[in-house]
Formats: sequence, structure tokens, C-alpha cells
Amino acid sequence: MTIAYHVEIADAHAHLWRVTLTVPRPAPLQRLSLPVWIPGSYLVREFARHLSALEARQGTRAVALTQLDKATWQAACDGRGALVVTYLVYAFDTSVRAAFLDAERGFFNGTSVCLRVEGREDEPHTLTLGALPRGWQVATAMPAQPGKARAWTAVDYHEFVDHPFTLGRFWHGRFDAAGVPHEFVVTGAWPGFDGERLLADVKKICEAQIALWHGRRRRDVPFTRYVFMLHATEDGYGGLEHRASTALIASRRDLPRKDAPSGNGPADGYVNLLGLISHEYFHTWNVKRLRPAEFARLDYARENYTSLLWFFEGFTSYYDDLVLVRAGLIDEARYLKLLAKTVNGVLGTPGRTVQSVAQASFDAWVKYYRCDENTPNATVSYYTKGALVALALDLALRAGGHGSLDDLMRRLWQRSGGGAIGEADIIDAVRAQAGEAIADDLHHWVHGTDDLPLAPLLARFGVTLAPEASAPGLAAALGLRVSEGPVSGVQVKTVLRGSAAERAGVAAGDELIAVDGWRVRRLDDAQAWVAPGARFELLLVRDQRVRRVDVQWPAQPPRPVQITLDAQAPAAAAALRRAWLRP
Repeated sequence: MTIAYHVEIADAHAHLWRVTLTVPRPAPLQRLSLPVWIPGSYLVREFARHLSALEARQGTRAVALTQLDKATWQAACDGRGALVVTYLVYAFDTSVRAAFLDAERGFFNGTSVCLRVEGREDEPHTLTLGALPRGWQVATAMPAQPGKARAWTAVDYHEFVDHPFTLGRFWHGRFDAAGVPHEFVVTGAWPGFDGERLLADVKKICEAQIALWHGRRRRDVPFTRYVFMLHATEDGYGGLEHRASTALIASRRDLPRKDAPSGNGPADGYVNLLGLISHEYFHTWNVKRLRPAEFARLDYARENYTSLLWFFEGFTSYYDDLVLVRAGLIDEARYLKLLAKTVNGVLGTPGRTVQSVAQASFDAWVKYYRCDENTPNATVSYYTKGALVALALDLALRAGGHGSLDDLMRRLWQRSGGGAIGEADIIDAVRAQAGEAIADDLHHWVHGTDDLPLAPLLARFGVTLAPEASAPGLAAALGLRVSEGPVSGVQVKTVLRGSAAERAGVAAGDELIAVDGWRVRRLDDAQAWVAPGARFELLLVRDQRVRRVDVQWPAQPPRPVQITLDAQAPAAAAALRRAWLRP
């Protein structure tokens, strides 16, 4: 007597799944609803817009379905006979957040295809799959239903929708990390893809993270099996965490290849992929179990607000690349280069002086996931600034002899039992570990808009943060973010607040045509005849009208920073750095 779903291919070429939902003992007025968002991606996505052809019956009797709102239906049931609801789901979303189906592969999250039986969420839920094309396989971390083919079971709806499914013909590999079986499936990879290298490198990531969270108590790992599902595309990047799996998208060219040259370290694209894998795997602890108090019981019908994404996304973003250097996949210099990219991303965002990272967390539903030309001026990323808050806290703890951020994360895990926490719990844990001063610093970093004291903190570890020697290009000096091409020319995407371009009257959407009468298709080409600090005439098009504006190239534009090892650092600083990067 479980809530049961049967999912089958209705028409692969039309991208349609057919779902049959069976509800034993329905209520007289049984409400059914589809989530409007998927946990881990903080935007109302209105999955119900893809549902159609809903029909319901009890036995041979048709049951009236009344739509109550955009994602909720009510069935007028009679007696205790099982309610059977069938419907179609259009599935042509290539992201990790929804559902997809064509003749080559299938993918779905429960939140986008499985109606929730309201009032029955805490009962067991099962899923079976219909007939599949010859050669198709199925990957999911949902426990298999004993004795049945293509059948799985979950203890409740919350677990049920936290296990995505990948279907099709895919590469499959496995490894054990700390005694726990891990599987990796890849669809869409080019011939020559080096799956064995990917497995070996991901195994190092998993073992490093398990050691970070559990030390020698590896039997405490909170899952018994883990599945990575990666879809390789021409040009893609992204991931979404789940309790025992993750769905990933990456560019084919970023996957390791058997014929790749050796000796220069991993390619940048592959390092980015490993960082993504590390990020999503870290979420298995930090957000899927250790989670905001507001997420203790999720509401699938509306936004779930929290001011703690700086911790759950930001601290995860700090550890994703840090784990790569700790696992020996990149060296210290490569890690510091990645760190400099994060620092420059925050420093290049005027919104960091407007909104705190706690406010940015709360506003994720309407700002971070709905970016426009003004987003960099109005908000700051809780991913990147949150990662820098984690860096500052880790360095402050270590420099003061108060342990490390690793210790704090384990303290929070143990205190909460791997469950829900609030900001007060985080601050209290810092206070217990390091005292009032560092707890106050953390509160200020999270709720204030001042730049973080990274340079002096890094210096204690024999690491130098300083402006690059070379001057920025013209677009960066003017405070412009543009797209450029030989056909499209120079298109303005964003004008940063307080910049020289803003003072001159340049606006997002402008097409920049010429500098001092010379046609440009790359704005930085104008550096061949315009000197830094000079004034020049910029010819642009706005709303089909040609305009001329007078622009002043700033004499001292802000420069990106670089983060490097200090070869002259004392031995004590080098020892601190080794403990931080190579614990």
C-alpha cells in the first residue's frame, strides 16, 4: 500500500513521458500538486507548465479533476478504491534541474514529473519504469525494490524526489572510497574519453572529503552508495546535488582524453570539471544533511527563504578547489591562481558594497537566479563572497591557534547530528572554538559590506595578494562588460556602477562602433592609438540612433589582483601554509 508511480516513454520524438500515479485509500477531496522548484536551485521554475492530458479514475469510474492553482489539482473521490491519475510530461530541458527525453537518452528529477499526494508525503513511495529501447541502461541512487525489475522505493516523498534518473546508453565505471561503493555514468562523451583517469581522480576527491568530515570514523559516512551522473555536451557546465547522487553537465572537451599530452598538469577545463564534482559531492554533507533550519521541512509550493546560502553554497565553494590541492590533483600555485580568480570576481562586483552576503542569500530567489545588466551593481554572489568568508575564517582560526575551518565543520556536524542549523549555531560554534573576537569578525563579514582583510591574513601563511603589474584592458578600465566578435562587433552587456563608462553615459545594450573615428570590433584594439589616461570620442548606436560620447580613460583604473607564494616567507609561515593546503 504505497504511493506508486509508473513512468514510461510516451513518444521519444515528441519528448513526452507518460506518468501513472496510483494512490491507495485517497481522501474524498484528494489534492495533488507538482513542486514549483527543485531543492538546490533557488528559483520558482513552474514545472507544472509541462504537464498535460491529466485524467483520473477509480476502477472504471472517471474522477473529476479540478485545478485549484497553477500547480495543484483536486480529485473528487468516492469510496476507498485506489485513485489512478495519468498525465503527460513534456521533457526537453537539457539542464540538471528538470526532465529530458529523446531517442538517445532520458533524464528526470521527481520534482518535475511526479505529482505530490498532499497529506501522504511521509508514506513509502515507489517508482517503476516501462519498456525501454534496446540497450538502454538506468542509473539512480534510489534503492531498488527487491524482487522486481526496473522498480525502486523510497521511505517518503522527500527522499523519492531526491534521486534523479539517467537512462540511455552510457559509459559506466565504479570505485570504492572509504569502503563505500561509488558509481560514475557518462553520456555523450567523445571517443577517446579516459574514464579510468576520471575514476581515479574522483576517487581521490571523495576520499579527501570523507576524511575531512569523518576522520578515522569512516563508518559514519551518511550514505551506503553514491552515483555521479554526467552528461557531456558541446558547451555546458553545471551540477545539482542530491542526497546520494549528483547530476552534472560538462563540455565534452573538458573530459580527460587517453591521448592527452602529459607533463604540464591537468588542462584548465578538466580542473574546472573536477572542481564542479568536488563542489557537488561536498554538498552531500553541507546542505543535504547539515542544512539551514528553514529547510528542515521543505515547502515545494513556494520559495523557501534562508539567509545562510553564504555558508551552505559559499563554504562549499571554498572547499571545492581546496580539496583538489589537498588530494594532489593540482599544485599550490594552481590553487592560488584559482583563488585569485574568485577574489577578482568579488572585487569586480560593485554590488559587494551595496548588499551583504547574508542579504544576497535571502534574495537569491529574485536576484541571483534572475540576472540582468544591473545585477553586478546591485548584489554580490553568495557563492564567491561566501567562499572568501570561509577563506578568511579558516586563515583567522589557523593563525590564532584555534584549529581550522575543518574542525568547525566537524563540530557543527556533531552538534547537530548532521541536521538543521541556524546562524546562531554557526556563530556559537565559532565562539566555542575561537572566542568572541573571531565570532564577531564572522558576523561582521557576513552582515557587512566591507572588503575582507584577505591580504594580511594570507601574508601570515607566506602568500602575497597584490595588484597585477600590467594595466587592465580598455573595456575593464572603463568598467564595461562586453561581448565581441568579427560580425556582431562590440555589444555592451553591463556598465559597472561608478565607472568611467557610466559617467560618460554608455548604457547596457549599446553597440560600440568606433573610437576617435576608427572602426573597432574589439574595444581593446583602440589601445593601439589611445593612451591610458587620455580622453577620446566613442561612437555608439542605441535604439537605431548614432550617438557620440566623450570618454575619459581613468588614470589609475582598478587592477586585478594576483595571489602568489612568497619565496621569502619565514619558516613559520610556510609551516602554516602546509598545514592549510596539505593537512
